[in-house]
Amino acid sequence: MNFDRTGYSDEALRDLYESLLYPRLIEEKMLILLRQGRISKWFSGIGQEAIAVGATRALQSDDWILPLHRNLGVWTSRKIPFVKLFSQWQGKKSGFTKGRDRSFHFGTPEYKIIGMISHLGAMLPVADGLSLASNLDGENFISMVFSGDGGASEGDFHEAINLATVWDLPVIFLIENNGYGLSTPSREQFRHKQFIDKAIGYGMEGVQVDGNNILEVHRAVTAIAEKMRKDRRPVLLEAMTFRMRGHEEASGTKYVPQELFDEWAIKDPVVNFENFLLKTGVLDESTIKSIRQKLKNQINADLKAAEKEPEVSPDIAEEMGDVFAPSPIISTSAPAPGTRELRLVDACKEGLEQALERDEKLIVMGQDIGDYGGVFKVTDGFLEKFGRDRIRNTPISESAPLGAAVGLSLRGRPCVVEMQFSDFVSCGFNQIVNNLSKTHYRWDLPVNVTVRMPTGAGVAAGPYHSQSTEAWFAKTAGLKVVFPSNPYDAKGLLAASIADPNPVMFFEHKALYRTISGPVPEEYYELPLGQAAIVRPGTDLTIVSYGWGVHWALEVAEALSAASIEVVDLRTLVPWDKETVFASIRKTGKVLVVSEDTSRLSFSAEVAACISEEMFEHLDGPVRRIGSLDTPVPFHAKLEEQFLGRARLKAAVEELLAY
Repeated sequence: MNFDRTGYSDEALRDLYESLLYPRLIEEKMLILLRQGRISKWFSGIGQEAIAVGATRALQSDDWILPLHRNLGVWTSRKIPFVKLFSQWQGKKSGFTKGRDRSFHFGTPEYKIIGMISHLGAMLPVADGLSLASNLDGENFISMVFSGDGGASEGDFHEAINLATVWDLPVIFLIENNGYGLSTPSREQFRHKQFIDKAIGYGMEGVQVDGNNILEVHRAVTAIAEKMRKDRRPVLLEAMTFRMRGHEEASGTKYVPQELFDEWAIKDPVVNFENFLLKTGVLDESTIKSIRQKLKNQINADLKAAEKEPEVSPDIAEEMGDVFAPSPIISTSAPAPGTRELRLVDACKEGLEQALERDEKLIVMGQDIGDYGGVFKVTDGFLEKFGRDRIRNTPISESAPLGAAVGLSLRGRPCVVEMQFSDFVSCGFNQIVNNLSKTHYRWDLPVNVTVRMPTGAGVAAGPYHSQSTEAWFAKTAGLKVVFPSNPYDAKGLLAASIADPNPVMFFEHKALYRTISGPVPEEYYELPLGQAAIVRPGTDLTIVSYGWGVHWALEVAEALSAASIEVVDLRTLVPWDKETVFASIRKTGKVLVVSEDTSRLSFSAEVAACISEEMFEHLDGPVRRIGSLDTPVPFHAKLEEQFLGRARLKAAVEELLAY
């Protein structure tokens, strides 16, 4: 291994050596503690330390880094106290995630590090968002995100790199090519010879380095970062290395041929750099011994301090309270609807437009939302008014924009991401249910992202453009779910959703966009999330619904005018307003829960279950539900009419009234 020390003083070399040695000594200690049962799991980076240390030391302190399991050197090079790290690994309350997450699954804005989630590739788009914020705010920081060779097969890898290239984002995509994805060797993962070949296809620069040579890594990242601060374009950096232990300690290494271990053992990054420094006289044996002893003493002292930290004392109130960031109190009462009439689509547009006017940091992203104005024209004219920095056309991609929205939010920029159709959100599902939803619970950072979801049937669009997908997200802790039924609510609830420091799934019914009109005030206003509305008072029976189902309920209530039917519009599914629903049931004694979604495991099932558990003594009949057939949504109008629960609602109401 050839070390070129040009430009490095003796002091700088000694400093790099200590930074390289420190994570190796921690690793060796962790393997002992793992065998002693004092930690539960360990992902070893032995043999790869030069990448994390060299790259991190080459960046500035305000640059953001998104590491993986085997990048301990990132954390130690950013001078995070080891006592804090070890408290995290032991699940102590004083760790970064209060015992809620293990290993390196956490973030710390103080040190400009965003930890991974277990889904490989998921953090690459987040780096895009961080760097986009840097460009938009006129700052000079860049981001660097790690990927293994295995994770580079994930769709997020393609989407994130493509987005970074199209948007000229200063991101270093650092691929640690260690030859294996868990147990799968490179020959079974891809056919290209090297990852820098992929850079050509994306129209970006690719650089390859010996990942075991700390000076080569440090020099390369220094040069890339210096150039990137000026040209603001991404770079794919491939670091060739090898994993000297298993994917994690429990997996073992039987699947790796011994000759590979023999070959890479002589390329050990710590041993080779140490020998080089000895040979050049930068270090002597006495100095090395002194450095090692100093670091070991520090490690042992921090271990003792961490073990004295108190264990987690479970507290349900605290656990539940940390799922969401505190929402602002809507202090002013909502204005009266007035006499001006808007369609639902126009109310959504006005609410979004006024939110953009109020907050110049707000970004809107989505497919075809720029010049085209969105497929439903909600953003028509926005490009001319707010500019391309804030109204951002994305590639045909769901996951990358959603991940980028996380990164933007971490830098204090709220974001609205439009799904062209709510059905397409499945392509970005992981970012929503595992990144957006869990970030605040894991490490106390708000994620101010609103995902607009044009949804629902009634427009003869077939099984891939007509689904009701709200139940997919109502189940996931950390997401708020909003589903207005009328223009007044749509404008006020959208404004409140954008202002809320939590991820909100905001559903807009396509069939109602241009068929429902109603009075909407001109001024900006917010409606509190989690408050239902009585849209028709009654005393004989309560119908609980949301979205299009509210209009079905009103139709039936008018058709059966001899009965006094109360209709409750939930408006918000998470959180949902139990008190208003329960108060209505106390008055009527009977309840029917209606949703457009298929019956099985729809949100109506949750509402019905809660009513059965908590309101049984107030019921004069069974809790009934009406939903659509448990089939995909058919295209033909007659088949769709049969599919929808609307066709069976009147009979169900009559049966329950007669009970």
